[in-house]
Amino acid sequence: MIENEKAEEIFLVLDDKLEKTVNVLKEEFASIRAGRANPHILDKLQVEAYGGMSPLNQLGNVSAADARCLVVSPWDKSLLKAIEKAILASNIGITPTNDGNVIRLVFPELTEERRKDLVKQVKRMGEDAKIAVRNNRREAMEGIKKLKTGKEISEDEAKNFEQDVEESVTKSVEAVEKTVAAKEKELMTV
Repeated sequence: MIENEKAEEIFLVLDDKLEKTVNVLKEEFASIRAGRANPHILDKLQVEAYGGMSPLNQLGNVSAADARCLVVSPWDKSLLKAIEKAILASNIGITPTNDGNVIRLVFPELTEERRKDLVKQVKRMGEDAKIAVRNNRREAMEGIKKLKTGKEISEDEAKNFEQDVEESVTKSVEAVEKTVAAKEKELMTV
């Protein structure tokens, strides 16, 4: 248990930022289509409805009919055109099919070249996440240094805190690498 309140606050902020970094990466990966129908690809989609912008998941159900097809079932059928327009404008690379009741999104098979491009994109996102983690480490280390120079903690405490920061950062980097590897495997699986 950390005795110094300021040092404890540094760790709480660090842990919170590290956790958010990994969670944001996972959310970004959920929106990358891997050739399979994934309802999360439409999570950030905003539809013009009732005089304002609303998230698609508040206007109807999005479900996977099978491995290659998503079905969007709006609760209000008058929104079909608006939803179709929003999907077309979103640049997800899929043309919606409107049958008057539901919208179907059929996912084409990914080519080998497209899979490799997506893997590169995933790796780049993973690197960005690692950079964010290292920036969080730097901020925490600077905070510990300030406490040490301000004589609020001893040399030994500072060393112990720095080791704790390194352990947290290492765990976070490992989580990022596992997430990237899992998404890479998903993308390369035909």
